[in-house]
Amino acid sequence: MSAPVKLMIVDDEAHLRTSLTFWFREEGYDVLSAGSGREALATLAREAPQILLVDIKMPGMDGLEVLRKVRETSPETTVIIMTAYASVETAIQALKDGAYDYIVKPFDPEAISRLVKKAAERYTLLSENRELKARLEASEPALVTAGGGPMARVLELVDQVAPTDTSVLVTGESGTGKELVARLVHARSPRRFGPLSVVNCGALSEGVLESELFGHEKGAFTGAAGRRRGKVELANEGTLFLDEIGDVPPKVQVDLLRVLQEKQVVRVGGNQPVPVDFRLVTATHRDLEDEVAAGRFRQDFFFRIHVFTIELPPLRERVADIPVLAQHFLSRFATAMNRRIGGFSPAALAAMTDYPWPGNVRELQNAIERAVVLCKGDTIEAAHFPFTSNGHAAAAPSMTLASAEEAHIRKVLATTGFNVAQAARALEIDRVTLYNKMRKFGIDRP
Repeated sequence: MSAPVKLMIVDDEAHLRTSLTFWFREEGYDVLSAGSGREALATLAREAPQILLVDIKMPGMDGLEVLRKVRETSPETTVIIMTAYASVETAIQALKDGAYDYIVKPFDPEAISRLVKKAAERYTLLSENRELKARLEASEPALVTAGGGPMARVLELVDQVAPTDTSVLVTGESGTGKELVARLVHARSPRRFGPLSVVNCGALSEGVLESELFGHEKGAFTGAAGRRRGKVELANEGTLFLDEIGDVPPKVQVDLLRVLQEKQVVRVGGNQPVPVDFRLVTATHRDLEDEVAAGRFRQDFFFRIHVFTIELPPLRERVADIPVLAQHFLSRFATAMNRRIGGFSPAALAAMTDYPWPGNVRELQNAIERAVVLCKGDTIEAAHFPFTSNGHAAAAPSMTLASAEEAHIRKVLATTGFNVAQAARALEIDRVTLYNKMRKFGIDRP
């Protein structure tokens, strides 16, 4: 469970501070209060609240001065100005100075509650975006190549499309780094300072997916206790990333197509359109052209989302990159575990380059992490990899990549007693992909 949002109320009126403190604590916020601008700045330095509700007219240091100080010392803090009608013009100036919004006194508690909730959602998204950007920067070496090769072309395409607002479709097998590429497109785009709103469409049922994407109004369905903004709305001025777009039901495809065409969204159970401005990036492991031909995916929606396609190669087609990636993951995990492991033995390198890696980069990462745990010396050996125990890494010369992959899948399925869910996790692929591979190789349950 995430920590509650920390909110500070800054007003010289003690009665108002008390009322708002009680109200927002009931709403689940961690509430602080200050009776002056100087007290607010001291509390800000000590407690680091995410949101400030600041009265614009206070003796001594007024709200505008508080705002300017906050912008200097804590630029990520969200400031909402409270003002009387007569000082609305001043409040507008506050917006120009960096305030998130303002509300006019006297105000309805529900109105200020909605405004603070909106600010909290925005703060959360921006925080997640900063964390994701940091993770991306740490993980970006996983996209490098040994020199040229298919991934070099992928990165060229990212650099070409990122500065535009063109819709991007990222395709490739599970574990190839589709989400990482999508995040890279956002991080290198003019929208990088806006939110990155992420939805895994394959993990949600149709009804839940609709609510997650489009939000809902109070009473829209059982359990809808209040209004909720969806990920489409929260992506405003940023990027909407829809992972596993091939799993979106046809009805939701129609709704998404309407949003893309009209640039507005209507919450579930509502009728008021909300303008939205976002860049769309989608990803899938499916062949969408085949899905269209089979009638499982709408052709008009397909044409709308695949304006610019980036196809990620499987790891087995970028063998030269495997040692580079492996060394990157080794350095990361050895540092995290405080281990002095410098590299790989020739046999370990041979094992890694011979193995077909059906789970792609994700499987390689997990294999290196496991090897670091098992290694007792300063060098990773072939024996530290699970796929060497039965000769998969050193397959006979006549064994093709496809047959090696089939053999590995059969072994994992047998090990798990043909529990598809467990086998998929062990292979680092999703169940749909595993079922497709089982059909491809003619693997039936015993």
